[in-house]
Amino acid sequence: MLSYFLKRLLGLIPTLLIVMVLVFLFVHMLPGDPARLAAGQDADEQTVQLVRQELGLDKPMPVQFANYFLRMVHGDLGTSIRTRRPVLDVIGERFMPTFWLTLTSMVWSVIFGMLIGIVSAVFRNRWPDQLGMTLAVSGISFPAFALGMVLMQIFSVDLGWLPTVGADSWRNYILPSITLGAGVAAVMARFTRASFVDVIGEDFVRTARAKGVREWIVITKHCLRNALIPVVTMMGLQFGFLLGGSIVVEAVFNWPGVGRLLIDAVNVRDYPVIQALVLMFSLEFILINLVVDVLYGFINPTIRYK
Repeated sequence: MLSYFLKRLLGLIPTLLIVMVLVFLFVHMLPGDPARLAAGQDADEQTVQLVRQELGLDKPMPVQFANYFLRMVHGDLGTSIRTRRPVLDVIGERFMPTFWLTLTSMVWSVIFGMLIGIVSAVFRNRWPDQLGMTLAVSGISFPAFALGMVLMQIFSVDLGWLPTVGADSWRNYILPSITLGAGVAAVMARFTRASFVDVIGEDFVRTARAKGVREWIVITKHCLRNALIPVVTMMGLQFGFLLGGSIVVEAVFNWPGVGRLLIDAVNVRDYPVIQALVLMFSLEFILINLVVDVLYGFINPTIRYK
């Protein structure tokens, strides 16, 4: 297991290098002049040129990438063009609100999604199954930004129960987490149902039932573990999508997280912040996939890594 883990970590290096190149090219393809935005619309051309030199944007693209790569190797993400602060500090201030929002959304969506999926599989083709899958399709079909606005209108404007902005207390997390996790809960419900339907039809399940084992033991002990591997795979992917997909939800609720930070950075062409955030999202996906692969061995002891 340890050797497999170390090999996977070493395998991250070429992947991150490719991502760095793509991110650098993508950011520099964005329309707009960051030097002009940093200097101000009323600045003369000489001032803009001085700002461009200060930011290193006057150098050829290969030189800019070499400087960017060398800074990354030394753990320096650069300085924000907008705030003139280290990018690492800027992201550090915004990361935890996004992390806790994502974690909260993931916890409730996985619990409810798996519960709906298991109930739908056990009562397949009956009314609990039809109700559960109707809710799942509705959760997938309804856009997150529209759901967020509906929830704000009902629970904040009309009823006045919950706040709409800020991340000061647990009450601030309710509406954004529901908005962010609704789609994940729907996906988890459908995926869990499909996985359980396959496992319930296996011979060992029929044998357990023939021996008189109670149904809840058959479901929780015999079916759950065997159905978890594809579910855990989807769970890991959805967690990565939540971290990246929080951008829309954070914009709707004006959430002080990295998603909102990315939107602000794109608006002012803050190259260092954009590059750091996109690279961070990519690294999160890679690490989550690694964690999911390691979890396979704990869920199913018959899996061996080489």
